[in-house]
Amino acid sequence: MSRLKDKVAIITGGASGIGWVTAQRFAKEGAIVQIWDVQVEKGKASVENLRSAGFPADFYEVNTASWESVSRATQLVFAKYSRIDILINNAGITRDATLAKMSIEDWQKVIDVNLTGVFNCSKAVSAIMTETGYGRIINTSSVVALYGNFGQSNYVAAKSALIGVTKVWAKELGKKGITVNAVAPGFIETDMIKTVPEKVIQGIVAKTPVQRLGKPEEIASAYVFLSSDEAAYINGHCLSVDGGITL
Repeated sequence: MSRLKDKVAIITGGASGIGWVTAQRFAKEGAIVQIWDVQVEKGKASVENLRSAGFPADFYEVNTASWESVSRATQLVFAKYSRIDILINNAGITRDATLAKMSIEDWQKVIDVNLTGVFNCSKAVSAIMTETGYGRIINTSSVVALYGNFGQSNYVAAKSALIGVTKVWAKELGKKGITVNAVAPGFIETDMIKTVPEKVIQGIVAKTPVQRLGKPEEIASAYVFLSSDEAAYINGHCLSVDGGITL
């Protein structure tokens, strides 16, 4: 397994959940993993875990919603490796409420992290990729961007926007050797889904043709594919990994 051999790969939100599973998968595929996260202890432990298994990895405390934080980390990675090959914009949060009950603060926080954070990371890292003439940027959208979801105005707004900017950046950066794609996960077995009532989970499974929730490993596999040379001619695409729930 060496589809990403020696590629320098940044994974935002890589200390836990889908991001951590992705970090492990990328390491096994030969990538030099760079975990960016606000969870310092988890981030350091994750990198130590990878290093103890013989994989090269680094952790940076990064608030993706802050341009200064992202810019600094980008320069540190570039200074160490002289390139950045892959960016997985995986970091995200939820602050759910109906339109009537959603606070201005919760609206803005989700937009800041889930949309502005992706802009910050992509702007900083694509500048490096442009210099080297190679890059893969993968944005994490969501199944709810395709059909909406009750009580998630902020989350849906951000995730829908990511599909749009993926297409814009694919057009802008393709000629520079950089492809930009998105993955739209369905309902995945993570800590986030544990907060959802069992009755709701059962309803989701019933609506999903494959009759189950997704696994983090299945999202990681999509990231690997779109980051690999096998996907070199795929650009501006949003890949749904949702068991067919949007059919």
